[in-house]
Amino acid sequence: MGDKHVVRFEPVGIEIEVDEDQNILRAAAEQGVQLMHGCKEGQCSACKSFVLEGEDIEYDSYSTFALPDYEKEEGHTLLCRAHAYEDLVIELTNYDEEIIRSGLPLTKGVVEVVSVEAVTHDMRHLTVKLVEPSEIKFFPGQYMDLVCPGTEESRSFSMANTPNRDGTYEFVIKVYPGGLFGTWLDEKAAPGDRLDVEAPFGTFTLRQNRSSPIVFVGGGAGMAPVLGLLRAMAEGGVERRATFYYGARTAADLCFEKEIAELAPQLNGFRYVPALSDVDGGDGGDWAGETGLITEVVRRNESDLKGADAYVCGPPPMVDAAIATLTQLGVSETNIFYDKFTTTGEQEGEDGQQ
Repeated sequence: MGDKHVVRFEPVGIEIEVDEDQNILRAAAEQGVQLMHGCKEGQCSACKSFVLEGEDIEYDSYSTFALPDYEKEEGHTLLCRAHAYEDLVIELTNYDEEIIRSGLPLTKGVVEVVSVEAVTHDMRHLTVKLVEPSEIKFFPGQYMDLVCPGTEESRSFSMANTPNRDGTYEFVIKVYPGGLFGTWLDEKAAPGDRLDVEAPFGTFTLRQNRSSPIVFVGGGAGMAPVLGLLRAMAEGGVERRATFYYGARTAADLCFEKEIAELAPQLNGFRYVPALSDVDGGDGGDWAGETGLITEVVRRNESDLKGADAYVCGPPPMVDAAIATLTQLGVSETNIFYDKFTTTGEQEGEDGQQ
């Protein structure tokens, strides 16, 4: 272990101790401080902050799309890649004090595969059951790191289920050709297989003190965290009005249609709006629903979203386009919560944060 330094976060006034061998985001999470973050790999910029005091910071590799050189020179930093080598004061530019102070402890454990089911040609519904410890706590919408068997490589996947006493966890995972975890999942995974895991991560969670309507925008494996939130809203009797815009390429890429239809009567004024970007592909010849990019569909169906909360999850280009569309329609940037499903390793096309 290296030397320890104090990192103070403003404007919330929270201080943590950070070992030089840890990145700042990891150190905060271990101490129950839930900072805004997404991929944890320096690719999505969700944890981008500003250094007010201190200069001695070393970085793990990161994408210059997430932190361009000119922003770094101005004082911006990525907490998931930054190592403190002196005391620092950091201004959180993207934060939610309710979430920061309600962080759950990171817990490592072991799970056992219960089932793997194909829900589309390239997405799998993975169900696992906790072997040890007796419980890993999480909030609906958060994600778990799973270590690919036979390797030390982990991948992050959003949980589609709500917290439950029997310790089961569900994931909707997109399988990329040649991807490390996806290849194992598609070709080798079997009931009884065990995986090392760690959770919870992520801040894609329902803000409890709010009554404003909600707009969900997702695509692909972005189904998982939204499904978790919808299930939680139904279980908890949450009365906030919600609309879920879900983008798929063809009709064959849609999934969980039956369950969403069954959830709808349990939710207040809920609308599910699936859309196809390639209506001529697959078996969508008789498709009578929305077509086009999901951001175009949102714009056609919504004229004024002032006062709403928005939850966006999917590939980075979709998330960025959705954020721009939602702000133009009146959603405050502080009320847009997002997960960018980045990829780990360009050569693999592997799942990153799902």
